[in-house]
Amino acid sequence: MKNRFASFAVLTIALAAFAALGFAQQDKSQRPSPPANTHFTFPDGKTLTIDYSSPRMRGREIYGGLVPYGKVWRAGANEATTFVTDTDLMVGDKTVPAGAYTLDTIPEQGTWTLIISKKTKNDKGGPVWGIPYPGEQYDFTRTPMEVSKLNSPVEDFTISLVQAGDGCSMNMDWATTRATILITEKK
Repeated sequence: MKNRFASFAVLTIALAAFAALGFAQQDKSQRPSPPANTHFTFPDGKTLTIDYSSPRMRGREIYGGLVPYGKVWRAGANEATTFVTDTDLMVGDKTVPAGAYTLDTIPEQGTWTLIISKKTKNDKGGPVWGIPYPGEQYDFTRTPMEVSKLNSPVEDFTISLVQAGDGCSMNMDWATTRATILITEKK
């Protein structure tokens, strides 16, 4: 009887340890590139939300190094960056209907291309991972972004939505680079 109780106790402790380990692995805030998000509310109450993972510079050369020029980059880390709006938008000069999308970019030294993708789920119905790029067949649209140099380096990749008139400017800041595009509601 004591052996059964001891075996049961060991089994219970082992299961609890595995459950705790599984929970720790699910805690995305402990990742080297933790989750982040930004949110913008338009004057009529409609919203735009971007969820992404924020990689760190850690002394690495970012653009032209870790992130090669001329190749599709997932604009973050881990799962694909999501772009969810409950209103029709103008992203740069492109119309983007209300809905859920993922974002990629093609960084270049003088300009970037923003890729808005229709692919938001993997083949099993889960989230799309940021790599590999799902392919042009899933592109909803592509549009240019303006690029400028920041005064000081930004350690953590950051996407922000900053008020600009009745809309917002989406800024992607990392290292000494800012890529920007204007987003407004389609009227």
